[in-house]
Amino acid sequence: MSASSPQLIAILGAESTGKTTLAQALANYFSCPWVAEYLREFCDQHQRTPRQDEQQTIMDIQVTRENLAMNQALIQHAPFVFCDTAPLLTAIYSDYVFSDLSLYPKARKLHVRYALTLLLLPDIEWAPDSLQREGAHVQGPIHTLLKSTLEDMNAAIVTIQGRAESRTLNAVKAILDLA
Repeated sequence: MSASSPQLIAILGAESTGKTTLAQALANYFSCPWVAEYLREFCDQHQRTPRQDEQQTIMDIQVTRENLAMNQALIQHAPFVFCDTAPLLTAIYSDYVFSDLSLYPKARKLHVRYALTLLLLPDIEWAPDSLQREGAHVQGPIHTLLKSTLEDMNAAIVTIQGRAESRTLNAVKAILDLA
């Protein structure tokens, strides 16, 4: 792997599976940039969850921020950019919440940019987080949709499970195996 070509790593999972915590831990471990989930910012800013007609914008802003982080990684000679979610998760939630399948083609096309997808199991306790969380009852269905969609796409997936340190160590091992 060349320092001049950082690799995007997608961290995906249903809500409350530790995506943000893992993205931050990996960014610290590897001294690389990470991209926060724009949906969280949107919900805090608007004091509501996005409507169906706003899902595309959520996806586009997430991608723009990933591109900015890639540029930052290039400047820093960082090998990775850790993405706390990816457009695919926006498409899956749009499907789940609104029965809207329209975002899948673009999300699938964008997903080939990720060198690796870390798929977090919903095996930690669900915790409320501002307005964006539906509830523990959605973890199973969202995980199933994510897993089947990623498998259908033949994406490079490593499943991450366990508690905090264990999750981080498993993710670090998977990332080091990329090299």
